[in-house]
Amino acid sequence: MSVIVTDHGFTRDDWPAAPVSFDNFNHDPATRDATALDLPGDTPPEEIEGRLAALTHIRIAIPGFGDGRGLTLARQLRRMGFQGRLRAQGPVIADQYTMLRRSGFDEVEIPQALAARQPESDWLARADWRAPSYQAILQGTKKKQVANT
Repeated sequence: MSVIVTDHGFTRDDWPAAPVSFDNFNHDPATRDATALDLPGDTPPEEIEGRLAALTHIRIAIPGFGDGRGLTLARQLRRMGFQGRLRAQGPVIADQYTMLRRSGFDEVEIPQALAARQPESDWLARADWRAPSYQAILQGTKKKQVANT
């Protein structure tokens, strides 16, 4: 069983019951009307570009917290115009929540065992993902220092 993380903490899972796998999506004509899709993190985005408009839900598998390919894919899908729900799925950690959200994900699906080790409070502490990063704060300070000289 999995736990769904949003900006409001742990929530119930209301994902469509039968998302189509990427392999079936590309090879089975019966999936032409699919609205929910499961993608591996290393999917070339151009392979689904022409069919993005029909999709309402995309879940991207992230095999480990050190694998950033899914974040890149999420960003590319958003830049290509995907407006639906985008979910990261895998053993990511609470410290990554801000970057996942900034990459374009709407929510995260984590294993229940991970949720037990990193409770809801750990995720909520990172829910203000729109706040300036420390790099942006430092860059603002640097600009002020240059302007004052």
